[in-house]
Amino acid sequence: MATAPQQNALPILYNDLVPLSSEQHGDWGTKALDGAHFLRDQHAVPVTIDEFVQVQRNYPIIFAAGDNPIPLALMGLNEGANVFVDDEGKINERVYVPAYVRRYPFMLAQISPNPNELSLCFDPTSQAVGTDWNAVKFFDDGQPSEGTKAILEFCQQFEESAQRTGAFVKELTDMDLLMDGEVTIQPEGAEQPHVYRGFKMVNEEKLRDLRGDQLRKMMQNGMLTLITAHLFSLDLMRDIYGRQAALGKVPPVGALA
Repeated sequence: MATAPQQNALPILYNDLVPLSSEQHGDWGTKALDGAHFLRDQHAVPVTIDEFVQVQRNYPIIFAAGDNPIPLALMGLNEGANVFVDDEGKINERVYVPAYVRRYPFMLAQISPNPNELSLCFDPTSQAVGTDWNAVKFFDDGQPSEGTKAILEFCQQFEESAQRTGAFVKELTDMDLLMDGEVTIQPEGAEQPHVYRGFKMVNEEKLRDLRGDQLRKMMQNGMLTLITAHLFSLDLMRDIYGRQAALGKVPPVGALA
């Protein structure tokens, strides 16, 4: 999940990405926000396997379609819909907030030709950073402050978790366990259902057909627990739909993809 800071390849939530520098950002700092306005219109965010157990209690866990099927937590069923963040940017206090969201506006990114060399970067357009008097400074006498060290440690932990997540997804792909997903929701009184597509999910039929030794290995390495959390979480799509309906954010009957 480490991403080179290029305008045409910015990760979800990020509008820009620059490396943190004591020379350029000596008077910059970070400050607390009064809400997650940056998340208000985001309907899905990446999650790591270390979070699956917490995430599946609140959000459906799906896999992105395409060549890079990273796991995502759904906060809404279509673009621009987020049923967990209100118009003032307040997040429902009862839900788990994914690490990807808590990491923003920071991340480790590749800015040199060496793919193993990552630098701490941030989104300068975020309201969580700036030169305001009440910001906690990034640097003290040219050296990273304790706050910056804590941010770096969190980002490093996230990258390590992202590496484990990539290995998990590769294993699913190598075993051909991912398939195109589809969920049909029949609104009360509607003639046609809503059909949600455009994502991947674990193929339960292929999972049941695995050999005993394969299933035993997946049980021992924790994969089976993660797959179960993913599959159980899909039932929450109907809960998300109900929340959207209550908020008047359901699109016309048809495909939600």
